[in-house]
Amino acid sequence: MYSVAVTRTFVAQHYLTVPDPGPEGERHSHTFTVEATFRGPELDEYSYLVDIDDVNAGMDATAESFRDELLNDLPEFEGRNPSAEHLGRAFAGRLLDHVDPETATELAVTVREDDVATVGYRTAV
Repeated sequence: MYSVAVTRTFVAQHYLTVPDPGPEGERHSHTFTVEATFRGPELDEYSYLVDIDDVNAGMDATAESFRDELLNDLPEFEGRNPSAEHLGRAFAGRLLDHVDPETATELAVTVREDDVATVGYRTAV
């Protein structure tokens, strides 16, 4: 299995909507580091899994679309608690709007929230 991973960092805000969220129920910021890893068993005719330049451009555009935003206000979070787990799913969806996965068969997104927690989301492409 081959893999290609690219990382971006950005700051975004949210407030949790779960019962008794404590201080996390107030609007606050986090520094998010997102790593997107494309995986697949085959390479294309040029021996690439995905075009790294395309992935870099897609990561730039996707990170920028979340930068300095209030996650609660974004359509991907409507009716959802804006957790880091849901950010991983939302990031993957937006990234796939920008990147042709070529021969990749899976996208894994890892979200690090500050230096506190790391969560993951995986999807077939």
